Amino acid sequence: MDINLHQCFIAVDDHEAALGFYRDALGFEVRKDVGHEGMRWVTLGSPAQPDVEIVLEPPLADPNATEEDRKAVAELLAKGLLRGVNLRAADVDAAFEKVRATGADVLQEPMDQPYGVRDCAFRDPSGTMIRIAQATA
Repeated sequence: MDINLHQCFIAVDDHEAALGFYRDALGFEVRKDVGHEGMRWVTLGSPAQPDVEIVLEPPLADPNATEEDRKAVAELLAKGLLRGVNLRAADVDAAFEKVRATGADVLQEPMDQPYGVRDCAFRDPSGTMIRIAQATA
């Protein structure tokens, strides 16, 4: 059996601000930008990984969610308590400088971790933590 990652979903509360981060700061290409019934989904990915996509979606895209559910998810998103995404770069220090230069919210400057990576961390405009790592020898 051959199973591969195809898509991961990241909740965003402002697609334009998110595009400024994922497209402009991280360098992902926009593959699809779809609106339907007041919702919007934007699909991005690395040119080096044509079969893997990040989908930027509303914080709670379930049409059966209550207003209370939507409020709870929005609050968790704003606090940065929803899960994030780990990315890999050949040169984490160069990636850090490029992303920091865009004004992104820095959580951690590049540092060597005891588990074999050098990584850094940012928050996207919606509060989601994005880590960028490079394997160390």
